Amino acid sequence: MIVHSGFRGLRYTDGRFDRVLEPGRYELPKRRYPRQRIPRVTVVPVDVRERELNIKGQEILTADKVAVRVNIITHFRVVDPTAAVERVADYNDRIYSDVQLAARRSLASMTLEAILTNRNQLSEDILRDVEGVSAGYGVQIIRADVKDLAFPGNLQEIMNRVLTAQRMAEAQMVEARTRAERDTLEANSKAAAQRLAAEADAEAKRIRADAEVDALRRLAAAAEAYAEHPALLRLRELETLGALGANAEARIYIGFDKHAERPTGD
Repeated sequence: MIVHSGFRGLRYTDGRFDRVLEPGRYELPKRRYPRQRIPRVTVVPVDVRERELNIKGQEILTADKVAVRVNIITHFRVVDPTAAVERVADYNDRIYSDVQLAARRSLASMTLEAILTNRNQLSEDILRDVEGVSAGYGVQIIRADVKDLAFPGNLQEIMNRVLTAQRMAEAQMVEARTRAERDTLEANSKAAAQRLAAEADAEAKRIRADAEVDALRRLAAAAEAYAEHPALLRLRELETLGALGANAEARIYIGFDKHAERPTGD
């Protein structure tokens, strides 16, 4: 006989479990001579691949007494073929009932609002509840996801309205938050620009004031020098007259004292 890949074979000899057969080809006992008694050997194939079990239409009451119809998809794998066959009559039926009971216990402890807002928590609770039990009969529960939740007709309509209102409120909150952030950025940018402009204006005024002070200081020094040395003032006047004389359009008027006596000639 042949045990195919993805399976394990449980070999029974005269009704007693003998051993687990890995994938491969095996020879069964044969009668070598007439009337020879040979053991009766049977091999039970066990699928050890990951499989899916869909648990549909479970109507369960929540903690606040709302009837909820739930569909659960369970992914599992046989990790101990001997335990899966020897310890329970049908491990598929046992998985179905264990997941169903775990879902009932979990849903019965949650309110409708908690179920709607945190469906992942429901799946995690079911998995945590059932994985320890299934390990006792050689099955590993990989996932137990809540696929669908159905409610009574009038409740469904109410919940749709509530969800629509929540989405609109969330959208308005996001829009208001975005507008507030934009206004804050604009205000900060405007304040920064005004601060920079004020700083630049103050700096320009300081530079002008320093220049005026320096100019006054220079004028004071020049006045003091002219007072001590009148010849310097006269030289400055001559330089100024020379500069004006270089301009063809300049007009220079030199005043003489009208009361000064004219020299008499011969």
